[in-house]
Amino acid sequence: MKYTSNSTLKQNAQSLRKNMTEQERKLWYKFLKTLPYTVKRQYVIGNYIVDFYCDKTKTVIELDGSQHFESSGIVSDAVRDEYLNSLGLTVLRYSNTDINNNFEAVCNDILYKFGLIID
Repeated sequence: MKYTSNSTLKQNAQSLRKNMTEQERKLWYKFLKTLPYTVKRQYVIGNYIVDFYCDKTKTVIELDGSQHFESSGIVSDAVRDEYLNSLGLTVLRYSNTDINNNFEAVCNDILYKFGLIID
């Protein structure tokens, strides 16, 4: 399914792909890029740019910095997640701290949610 429709956001997404955060780079190059499914970086869905998107599993992966834990960030993320869920997408959120300190656990959780490993 194609969600890209906003040309301004598309340009912003291209810029974000070139300027990924340290945690986004780590997750992309050390893990997501190696998966058997195509995962897109900084992908436009409606009026949002998501960090990572896998069409095969209908999954959005978001990496959350400190601003996501402030009250305005929490409200904004809830609205965003509700919209994405209304499209039938699953949103997985991991903090930058999780990427830095629990990288293997994050990767295993993604594999599990993608159905690539079973308990």
